[in-house]
Amino acid sequence: MQAIMIQVKDIHKSFGDLEVLKGVNLEVQKGEVVAIVGKSGAGKTTLLQIIGTLDRPTCGQVLIDNTDVFALNDSQLAAFRNKHIGFIFQFHQLLPEFTALENVCIPAMIAREKESDYRLRAERLLCELGLKDRMNHKPNELSGGEKQRVAAARALMMQPTIILADEPTGSLDEKNKQELSELLLHLRQQYGQTILLVTHDKELAQMCDRVIEIKDGVIE
Repeated sequence: MQAIMIQVKDIHKSFGDLEVLKGVNLEVQKGEVVAIVGKSGAGKTTLLQIIGTLDRPTCGQVLIDNTDVFALNDSQLAAFRNKHIGFIFQFHQLLPEFTALENVCIPAMIAREKESDYRLRAERLLCELGLKDRMNHKPNELSGGEKQRVAAARALMMQPTIILADEPTGSLDEKNKQELSELLLHLRQQYGQTILLVTHDKELAQMCDRVIEIKDGVIE
């Protein structure tokens, strides 16, 4: 039986009087690629941010590889996030003053690894993602598809167990959408990550192992 990587137990999230998540339960197996779909405002991104420990729930529990993440203090949680979770955002979130290589190195710099160790790893990732000749370019010198591949390399930098992607193809043209969709599935095949993504892209969702719909703050 496949191990469970992510367990979400009765998650509620309110912003003032507005309850966005109303008791979400979810299990994702190790190595599974799962798409979360639903209308805007349904709570998809809020759920992803809670699973990614970027936000805390009003109540409920999230276990990642059997670790109760919200039982950790803030510094422990930050260290856990940096080591175990990689993020790919819709608009890349690359630092404009840094090169592609420097952007990919950031998680390892935060973890205070030796530069001689992490630099080689970052270079290898960029080569594997077809960016060998773009390492020293800054984000404003890269295409949208190249920026998203840099973001994917950064997400892989710490060899995390989980990749979380929020509308990863949302800012891309059709050609780059297809390339990134194939890349996400290749990451699971090559590195064995569990991938959870929020998307409005029906084609990307259909490529995943499972599709989950959120409606009015609960999973359908």
